[in-house]
Amino acid sequence: MRLDKTLCWDGELTVTRHDRETGTSFIIRLDSTRLGPAAGGTRAAQYASFGEALDDAGRLAGAMTLKMAVSNLPMGGGKSVIALPAPRNEIDQGTWKRILVLHAENIDKLGGNYWTGPDVNTNSSDMDLLNDTTEFVFGRSTARGGAGSSASNTSLGVFEAMKATALHRGLGTLDGLTVLVQGLGAVGSGLAVLASQAGARLLVSDTDSERLAWARQAGHDVVEIDDVRSTPCDIFAPCAMGGVIDSAVAGELPASAVVGAANNILADDEAGDILHRRGVTYAPDFVTNAGGAFHLVGREVLGWSEETVGARTRRIGDTLAEVYSIAESEDIDTDRAARILARRRIETAGTHPPHTRTAGISADPRTRARPTRSPVRDRAR
Repeated sequence: MRLDKTLCWDGELTVTRHDRETGTSFIIRLDSTRLGPAAGGTRAAQYASFGEALDDAGRLAGAMTLKMAVSNLPMGGGKSVIALPAPRNEIDQGTWKRILVLHAENIDKLGGNYWTGPDVNTNSSDMDLLNDTTEFVFGRSTARGGAGSSASNTSLGVFEAMKATALHRGLGTLDGLTVLVQGLGAVGSGLAVLASQAGARLLVSDTDSERLAWARQAGHDVVEIDDVRSTPCDIFAPCAMGGVIDSAVAGELPASAVVGAANNILADDEAGDILHRRGVTYAPDFVTNAGGAFHLVGREVLGWSEETVGARTRRIGDTLAEVYSIAESEDIDTDRAARILARRRIETAGTHPPHTRTAGISADPRTRARPTRSPVRDRAR
């Protein structure tokens, strides 16, 4: 019997709900809780079908499992997708509040086995609202006791990955290199600033006219959306939605390296192998964009200081060096190499006592998914 691929997802749990009043569908997918409670942001977007939303949630949850493992964070992977009936900017505030309250109820029913934070079309203010209903939220505003936006730390992590990749690729430092940043949201714009300060020439692309106006004022050259994947550059940095590089694009992309912040940059399994055969160095996204996880999980769940978060983020380049070493020694593409490293770390963590694995998360099986410092209790102090 042939099954639709949306039915063949091999993660641990899928939770779905539909709200007739708003026409909104909710999906939470827990890919793995082997290392600890699943963690992953809440993405709000329109989808062509419910099946497409399910697939996206599954891919993103799987990427979070890899990100947590390869980054040595004591949590598993999960993801929330809110399939909207209209573009986010067309949804009135009252409807949006109802959507978030329902989403918070869904999260709370999982009893701490899943934690969420900001993602596409959600922010710290939204996390504050979720936190009125459930404690299993990170990325709250600083006014509510949270760590605030993770964007700047994500940018820093991608920047460190970019420097390490340029060195590995034989390009030297970023000074004088051409870097094409696709997507000038909070992370992409931060990355553009860091790369420019390091001496890179910036090419940028976005659909938002205000962001492009900022880029032009900063002295960056603008590339049309349709020309992004055919414009020559030293380093291509996708920082918007995923699925940017499929097999066809991988076969022709005029770049020496790909280092971006977007999740699931590769659209299919063959794309990484094609880049490898062409000598284009791909920095796996679940390694490069881990700075956001260090910021949110580290500060709000594990109790790390800002200095510790920064130090862990700057070591992303070291993790990439391990990935590149595996890829070279086994003559495989870097995406496969990063997955091997993640699996090794999952297996190693699985041999440690529970209190060693969870570093701040209670190992009591009755409360293992609850942090020793509850955001709700902390806020009430």
